[in-house]
Amino acid sequence: MSELAEKILKGDQRSIGRAISIVENDGRDREQLIDEIFPHTNRAVVWGITGAPGSGKSTLLDGLIANLRAQNRTVAVVAVDPSSPFTGGALLGDRLRMQRHATDLGVFIRSMASRGHLGGIASATADTIKILDAAGYDLIVIETIGVGQAEIEVVELADIVMLVLVPGAGDEIQAMKAGVMEIGDIFIINKKDLDGALKLKAEVEYVLHLKSNSNESAINPVLLTSATHNEGISETLHTIDDYLARMQADGRLAIRRQQRIENEVRKIVNTKIHQMAEKHLQIDQKITQWAQQIGKQKQAPYALINSQINQLLKDP
Repeated sequence: MSELAEKILKGDQRSIGRAISIVENDGRDREQLIDEIFPHTNRAVVWGITGAPGSGKSTLLDGLIANLRAQNRTVAVVAVDPSSPFTGGALLGDRLRMQRHATDLGVFIRSMASRGHLGGIASATADTIKILDAAGYDLIVIETIGVGQAEIEVVELADIVMLVLVPGAGDEIQAMKAGVMEIGDIFIINKKDLDGALKLKAEVEYVLHLKSNSNESAINPVLLTSATHNEGISETLHTIDDYLARMQADGRLAIRRQQRIENEVRKIVNTKIHQMAEKHLQIDQKITQWAQQIGKQKQAPYALINSQINQLLKDP
């Protein structure tokens, strides 16, 4: 086992940060490192928390972390931030949002930049979860901004997903999107002191009721909080723990984790096939030539690509 892997297993935060950087940058040691620590994973619980910018996710999470630490539970937070595809840098600093926990050795906080593409951040986040799991954290929280396809891919890596809404910010429309309603397990209406909080709660509950086919036991919890006033935080934590316990008891948690593994295996296979095709077909060198042939209608696009792939499969 490498020295870096050994330090990760001991919970060394500097080594954890270095390992996450290797994963983010798809360094050459990434695969070996993940394989080394893999036997020490599958112990942590993974939360996903998402919502529109300004919904108070970080403040809410700050309060939840305080409650978790009071219970002596260790927490790692991966904040997936939007970033420029040109600079690749995270716009929001991880230390700015949860400063009071920065010196707590039982808390690890790290920002990851989405870098303007979907698949990469989901893959990097999946391996980051493994690193933090192997490091011994009890709970890993994946925080994302927004409820687009990239965010859905990321929070699907979680055991349980919290969707944070806020009154008067167009969340009524966002919440009604089928994809968003499907990924949420617990719906948290933050800033409950604002006008429209009860109305939004009723609307979300109505949609959830329709989705559950009137099965009361299957309806997801809808909570009211005010993170800035520390209201509803402990109740939210209790609800999350209780919901997870029910998921474990009825088998949903095991099914979700199995689906997550299957999705990850599928992505790894697709990535490897893509890399092999690029290497053997020399796509980067030939793409202009192929485009010119197609553009001049000398070759039909599917026929050309299929012939190239068939040739690749025939070659020893």
